[in-house]
Amino acid sequence: MTSIHAQRRARLAAQLGAGGIAIIPTAPERPRNRDSDFPYRHDSYFYYLTGFAEPGACLVLTAEGDSLLFCRPKDVEREIWDGYRLGPEAAVATLDVDAALPSDRLDTELPRLLENRQRVWFPFATHEGLAARVEGWLNAVRARVRYGALCPAEQADVCALLDEMRLVKDAHELDTMRRAADISARAHIRAMQRSARMLRAGQDVREYHLEAELLAAFREEGSQFPAYGSIVAAGANACVLHYRADTAPVRAGELVLIDAGCELDGYASDITRTFPADGRFTGPQRALYELVLASQQAAIAATRAGARFNDPHEATVAVLAQGLLDLGLLDAGKVGSAQDVIEQRAYFQFYMHRTGHWLGMDVHDCGSYVEPAEVGQTSERRDPLSGETILNRPSRILRPGMVLTIEPGLYVRPAPGVPEQFHGIGIRIEDDAIVTEGGCELITRGVPVEADEIEALMH
Repeated sequence: MTSIHAQRRARLAAQLGAGGIAIIPTAPERPRNRDSDFPYRHDSYFYYLTGFAEPGACLVLTAEGDSLLFCRPKDVEREIWDGYRLGPEAAVATLDVDAALPSDRLDTELPRLLENRQRVWFPFATHEGLAARVEGWLNAVRARVRYGALCPAEQADVCALLDEMRLVKDAHELDTMRRAADISARAHIRAMQRSARMLRAGQDVREYHLEAELLAAFREEGSQFPAYGSIVAAGANACVLHYRADTAPVRAGELVLIDAGCELDGYASDITRTFPADGRFTGPQRALYELVLASQQAAIAATRAGARFNDPHEATVAVLAQGLLDLGLLDAGKVGSAQDVIEQRAYFQFYMHRTGHWLGMDVHDCGSYVEPAEVGQTSERRDPLSGETILNRPSRILRPGMVLTIEPGLYVRPAPGVPEQFHGIGIRIEDDAIVTEGGCELITRGVPVEADEIEALMH
């Protein structure tokens, strides 16, 4: 049976056009410090087409469907130090490619492979030095034109094709993402419970204690990496959107915001939960939390096949705008009605990010947010805060199998006119959603979101 990766290569080959050839390298190893590299993570495009996680590899694919893999050769001495290598001989059967060669032959073979091709596809602006390397290979072809060789006259970005392929997930991908989401949900529960347990015992709790619980849960259940640097933000630190877990104390009576997810077999999960450190919301905390949750529920209701990518965000903003007025964070006498709040973006003081992003092999996954068939339909608007003119294009139409996050939030920094009881409260609630015909499947609700359920979980 043809492998899922071979099927993807065939789909890509069919889009390369007559005489097309694609070059897709994996990521390089990156030094962390002297004699030590960062843990290796493959390039997502390359892995999508090969399922191969070793460094030093490159895939070449022709429009006729021929696949050639360049990979590190077997080397007994290096394998003693650095671990097993698949090698070219085993790669053909293991990876279901047509042929494989040692990676040190890339520079000699590519000019020959590019000769008499019409168009060369490769990832633009993703691999440092690749464009220059392609030019070098093409120059070697040009040196042979007096002997009748033809050099590709066109270069194209293969990411444009792969982004569209990766945007709609297949059954294999969705199954992996569900498993990653389950692992991450259980990790969040463990971190919540550890926070309350340590505080009840009178122990000193730090953000890094909760991060340690997340990382242990990820690895214990077979995840290879965190999908991104875990955000564990205690108290007012939650008002810093990209805060990283550090040494700050976790105190009873304050909230903790955790934005963390594991990567499993190359696919990311992305969950945010905000919870009371000791297991009990205060009145102001619960009021803001319920508002964010209501806005998320509105966004979830707006997420379905046929809707636009922007629809969940607009649904979120509508709920938050009214709620900010109701709670007194915005003064209706100064900003007007909820519609005025939306039109003037007065909510931006407390909610300054979008409600979601694509999710897949990358936590902020590839794929255009503009509907391809409508890219030429433009309109202009003036941003009420910056005054700049913004060019609008119709946002993406959601289709079954697309996966996105739904993550509204509120972040209240001390400021004139802002009620003091809300100062320093940051709340975000994030779930991962698979678009379906009738709505969406939330795959991260293994960890609860209702305030009462969170309190029950922590006691």
